[in-house]
Amino acid sequence: MLIFVLACFLTAFVISAGATALMRVIAPKLGLIDRPAARKVHTTPTPLGGGVGIVCGFVVTMSLATLAVWLLARDTTPPEWLPKSLQPHLAGVLQRAPQLWGLLVAGVVLAVMGLWDDFRGLSWKARLAVQFGLAIALVFAGGIQATVFVSQPWVGQLLTVLWIVVLINSFNFLDNMDALSSGIGLIASLMFATVMLGMVSEPRWFVGGALLALAGSLAGFLCHNWPPAQIFMGDAGSTFIGLNLACLTVLGTFYDEKLGSQHVMLAPLCVLAIPLYDITSVILIRLREGRSPFQPDKKHFSHRLTEMGMTKRNAVLVVHLTTITTGLGALLLYRVSDWIGAAIVTALVLCLLAVVAILETVGRSSSNGETAIKTPPAPLPQDAKT
Repeated sequence: MLIFVLACFLTAFVISAGATALMRVIAPKLGLIDRPAARKVHTTPTPLGGGVGIVCGFVVTMSLATLAVWLLARDTTPPEWLPKSLQPHLAGVLQRAPQLWGLLVAGVVLAVMGLWDDFRGLSWKARLAVQFGLAIALVFAGGIQATVFVSQPWVGQLLTVLWIVVLINSFNFLDNMDALSSGIGLIASLMFATVMLGMVSEPRWFVGGALLALAGSLAGFLCHNWPPAQIFMGDAGSTFIGLNLACLTVLGTFYDEKLGSQHVMLAPLCVLAIPLYDITSVILIRLREGRSPFQPDKKHFSHRLTEMGMTKRNAVLVVHLTTITTGLGALLLYRVSDWIGAAIVTALVLCLLAVVAILETVGRSSSNGETAIKTPPAPLPQDAKT
C-alpha cells in the first residue's frame, strides 16, 4: 500500500513542481500576467498559467500508470514487488481506461479554454456552455454517472451533470487568494483517497490512485503558490481541479455493499461543504444586489473573512481548517452504522457552516459600525460655533 501511495503521489508531485517552475519563466514572455485590480487582493503583477503544471502532473502520471498496468497485465508472471492485492485488479483498471482517457481529454479541453480565458478573456456564457457540453459528454458517452439509488437512470444522469458543472465553478470561484483553491483541492483529494483506499471493505485502487495523483499535482503547484505566490493557477487550473474531483467522486462509488450503509453517499457533500457554501453564498449575495452571478467581485468566503480583520494568510488557513473539519465528518460516516449517526454527523457539518455564516454577518456589521464611528463629523459653519 505504501509503495502504491508514494508512487502515485510523488510522481505527480515532481512533474507538477517542475512544470510549474517552467511556467513561471514562460508566462511573462507570453504576456500571461495577472495584474492588480479593484476586485483582486494581490498588489504585484504575478504570472498566470500555473494550472498547466497541475494538468501536466495529473495527465502524465495517469498516462504512465496506464502504460505500467498494460505492461504488467501482459506479463503472465507478475513481478515479486507487485503487491498480491493489486494483481487481480489489473484487468479491471484496463477496462476502465476508456473512462480515464475521456476524463483526461475533457480536463485538457477545459484547461485550454481556461488558459485562453486568462489570456484573452471569454464570456461566462461561452464558458458555461463548454462546461455543460463536456459534462453531458462525460455522463452520456463516458458512462460517468451516479445512480443515487433511483430506478430512473435520467435522474442520476441529470444530477451528475449538475454536480460536475457546480464543482467546476466552485473551485473557480475559490481561486481568489494564494493557496486557497489548490489547498482545498489537496485536502479534498486526500480525504477522498483515504476513503477509497482505507475506509471501504475493498480498496478502490483505480480511483484512489487517481486521487493521489491529483493530490500530488496540487502539492507540487503549492510549492510555487504558497503565500506570497510566485505564480497563479488561473482558470486552467481551478476548472481542471473541479472537473476531476467531480468525476472521481462519481467513479469512486462511495457506497459499499458489504457495509450496507447508504448514508455514506453524503461523504462527498461533507468533504466539499466549504466550496459548495462559498459558491452558494456568493451567488445569493450577487442576486440580492441585482448583479449577474458570474460577475467577479470580492464577496467570497475568504474576502468576507478579511473584512473581519483577518490577514489573507489567516483567512486561507481558516478556510483550510474548516474544510478539514467537514472532511473528518465525512470519514466518520463510515464509522456509524445507521441514519441516526449519519444525521448527527450531518448536523455537525451544518452547524459549523451556520457558525461561519453568523460570524461573517457579525463581522461585517461590526466593521461597518466602526467605520461609521471613526468618521469625523462635518465641521460646523463658522457662525454656528460658540
